[in-house]
Amino acid sequence: MLEDIIKERRKKIENLIKNGVRPFPSKAKRTISIAEALKNFNKLSRSKKQIFIAGRILGLRDQGNLIFIDIKDESGKLQGVIRKDSLINFKLFKQTLDVGDFISVGGNLFKTKSGEKSIEAKSVEIIAKSLRPLPTHWYGLKDVEERFRKRYLDVILNPEIKEKFFKRSEIIAYLRQKLNEEGFLEVETPMLQPIPGGAKARPFITHHNALDTDFYLRIAPELYLKRLLVAGFEKIFEIGRNFRNEGIDRDHNPEFTMLELYWAYQDWEGLMKFVEKLLKKFLASRWGKITFSEALKKYAKTDVKKLAAEKLDEIFKKEVRPKIIKPTFITHFPKSISPLAKSCPDNPELTERFQLIVDGTEIVNGFSELNDPIEQRKRMEEQEKLYRAGDPEASRLDEDFLEALEYGMPPAAGLGIGIDRLAALITKSHNIKEVIIFPTLKPK
Repeated sequence: MLEDIIKERRKKIENLIKNGVRPFPSKAKRTISIAEALKNFNKLSRSKKQIFIAGRILGLRDQGNLIFIDIKDESGKLQGVIRKDSLINFKLFKQTLDVGDFISVGGNLFKTKSGEKSIEAKSVEIIAKSLRPLPTHWYGLKDVEERFRKRYLDVILNPEIKEKFFKRSEIIAYLRQKLNEEGFLEVETPMLQPIPGGAKARPFITHHNALDTDFYLRIAPELYLKRLLVAGFEKIFEIGRNFRNEGIDRDHNPEFTMLELYWAYQDWEGLMKFVEKLLKKFLASRWGKITFSEALKKYAKTDVKKLAAEKLDEIFKKEVRPKIIKPTFITHFPKSISPLAKSCPDNPELTERFQLIVDGTEIVNGFSELNDPIEQRKRMEEQEKLYRAGDPEASRLDEDFLEALEYGMPPAAGLGIGIDRLAALITKSHNIKEVIIFPTLKPK
């Protein structure tokens, strides 16, 4: 029983303390990572130089006067060999070591008779004693939610999961580096907003006690980034969290990471070329392009002119998007579902808006930004009517933003890239929960 194991390990802690060993010291002795030790193994083993490694015990084999342990740090895994005649307090560690403990081992590198690279322990120090045993089985559909709920165990037991998060970090660093090279300035805008805006979504609401005012967790940073275009910034971006009070599925989590970018004196066509340049490292196959109405006709056998505005988005998401696999730009979205995009000069009912769809998932949404304050007011008023009629996802009328727009905003193009979806695509994950280190789950 788990309670018995915890009770037994508590006794081991008491035993360590009684023998003058601190089971949770402040400092751990480590002179080299396991990866570095393995990389320089031949040189270090020949020199007989003593090194210190530290990590978690993931395997323990007691063979009487000899104990084999598998030690793992973030960089790799190495076998430790503890001999009775090489360690003064061998008996104490034989009685108290468990799989899951963090230890520091000092000694020399050598190869066992079977040829396994190892460290022969001259000193062992417990640096964090574990009370709970690591689970022995952590696979299968029945454990999926438990994996997400206890991500720390998931990462310990499934090394490929940790690699996904390293890859996610590399993706974000790459995008940030490329945007910096292109002259974009990274900025930060409020997450607490008095009016939610910048997307069609239901917001989370909270209350600020000192101001006695309700605020919303941002659904998008868009309207604040556009205020910065008014201020004179020309190439700006933000990477941060957005929050939308919506359902949870393979493509959606209530809090998610977005990259939003705005580029003054640029339009949607220039932005599409830039997106392809930015993401070609990850999406190497040939890219396609099709209009919204053509896609609706091809994949849903539906004429866009025969659908009410509220049905367009729903049919596109359910019947069109899942059928698009290779990287494809969908262009010319209807104005009725694009309240912040500029209308096409030859057809005011269509907008200069595009989405990049890959493997049935929207990765990028971009458009020529609407900078006509009169037209923007009309569209916001229409959205406000929908909101007051009971649509919780309708955009709100933001007087402060409209006032900023009235001072003049240059022609500009903007986009949003879903970082979670992009990371899921690149790591070949079938659910964004796999690349969100702590996804939102219903409390037990």
